[in-house]
Amino acid sequence: MAQVKICGLREQAHVTVALDAGARYLGFVFFPKSPRAVSAAQAAELASRIPAGIARVGLFVNPDDALLQAVLSEVPLDLIQLHGDESPQRVAEVKSRFGLPVMKAVGIATPDDMPALTDYGLVADMLLVDAKPAADAILPGGNGLAFDWRLLAGRRWLKPWMLAGGLTPGNVAEAVRLTNAPCVDVSSGVESARGQKDAGLIRDFIAAAEG
Repeated sequence: MAQVKICGLREQAHVTVALDAGARYLGFVFFPKSPRAVSAAQAAELASRIPAGIARVGLFVNPDDALLQAVLSEVPLDLIQLHGDESPQRVAEVKSRFGLPVMKAVGIATPDDMPALTDYGLVADMLLVDAKPAADAILPGGNGLAFDWRLLAGRRWLKPWMLAGGLTPGNVAEAVRLTNAPCVDVSSGVESARGQKDAGLIRDFIAAAEG
């Protein structure tokens, strides 16, 4: 049984479905190149209706301080997700400067990528273990790619973590079984079209993850 983060939410109806189905983390994307991107004003409206105890997560890709400040001045986020190639030093800087916990996404494709999880685990509050995007990918995540989950079997890190990358209602139970992931993160896997969430898929995914 794993907790669930639904990422890339843009509509109130899908926020409501995710909450009703039992999601514990709801993510908003502040990366203009993403089909799931929202403005600070849009996210503020959606976040205002999320009850206490459910984490409101803001996804940023290599953000500068001005962007973070602009969003945080409007949106009551509980967790900053850094999904670019931010260094461990930058992760620590964001934590210190903005006073919020930070989750760092780390892309995995081969065993050679695994040491980064230890490096970021020294500074981040949470880790997001995701599939490594292709070298020419426009988006750093949300591409529907999976990696070999067996790389995570029996692994332990210093901080809490989430599993992401190519998860769907049909495979999330197996992914949790293989990795013992305490939490799973999904975006494209609950969409009927690129950037368009599907209420039925959201419900099915959460039910499968919670097992």
